Amino acid sequence: MAPMPQTMRNGRRPIGRPFVKHPPEGNRHAMVQRVFRTALLSVAACGIALAAHAQTPAPATPAPAAPAPAAAAAAPADPVVARVNGEELHKSDVTRMVSQLPPQVQQMPIEMIYPAVIDQLVSGKLVSSAGYKAGLADSAEVKDEIKRAEERAVQRAYIQKEIKARVTPEALNKAYQDYLKENPAQEEVKAAHILVEKEDEAKAIIAQLKKGGDFAKLAKEKSKDAAAAAQGGDLGYFTKDAMVEPFANAAFAMKPGEISKEPVKTQFGYHIIKVEDKRTQPQPTLDEVKPQLEQTLSKDMVTALVEELRGKAKIETFQLDGSPMPKEEPAAAPATPAPAPAAPAEPAKK
Repeated sequence: MAPMPQTMRNGRRPIGRPFVKHPPEGNRHAMVQRVFRTALLSVAACGIALAAHAQTPAPATPAPAAPAPAAAAAAPADPVVARVNGEELHKSDVTRMVSQLPPQVQQMPIEMIYPAVIDQLVSGKLVSSAGYKAGLADSAEVKDEIKRAEERAVQRAYIQKEIKARVTPEALNKAYQDYLKENPAQEEVKAAHILVEKEDEAKAIIAQLKKGGDFAKLAKEKSKDAAAAAQGGDLGYFTKDAMVEPFANAAFAMKPGEISKEPVKTQFGYHIIKVEDKRTQPQPTLDEVKPQLEQTLSKDMVTALVEELRGKAKIETFQLDGSPMPKEEPAAAPATPAPAPAAPAEPAKK
């Protein structure tokens, strides 16, 4: 068992590739259909989930055939994919609906989800057309909802415009330099270890190593840390804060090529440590941390943008019943102590 990494001591799992268990092919197809239908109905027009589509798989209608190579040049940029009582639905409508679906559904081949998407678009068009005929487009509820949706769209567009203008190469470079200062390069050690239960056993191994014993061979034969033992005890490079304190202190105090003269005790047992190399951890390049910096800058700039707008605006807020907000009483100033009486003057000495 390797010395416990800091991430494990903090209760977080180390980053690694998760084990993926694939369901049988038939079950996978049924699962895909269920996930897709659920996601599709959640973005259906007017939020209506038609019972027939909730219970019946989408019809196996083949996707539109690709145009022949000779006709490719004449194909419209946004072809019609359906007509409902004369009203056209276009490829762009399909793309828009797919973009609103969950990521796992978007990653499916378009040929798999197209029949269900087109079926739902047709259903949505039928429902919205019925609503228009009923005069609901002029209702106060619909107009209010449209206004709210327009406001949200304008908010997003304005924020995106301002962020694009403010997250400049110069701003990114400054943020990168600040990041490097706040995250200085750390020293790393490359080490191997042999872990045993008893101190006497560890001392016996150290004695064997002093006589010319092979560290990697002894690690494979005797170490309790099976994962490291398979690699001859190798732990790779690590920073000081990545290992438990007694192990880290011992390893970072040693020189490359040195083997610990005494066993190092931790909660896992007794370690014999071999330090193989030391280096300064390379700092990330701008490209490596650019997405993180852009995200941080964007959040900071949105906050600053809202504060700027607030500073230029006249804002009045009221309580839920519309009455004025109670005025905040200014904090009482601390009482100023009265000045001490002046000491009487001493009589002049003769």
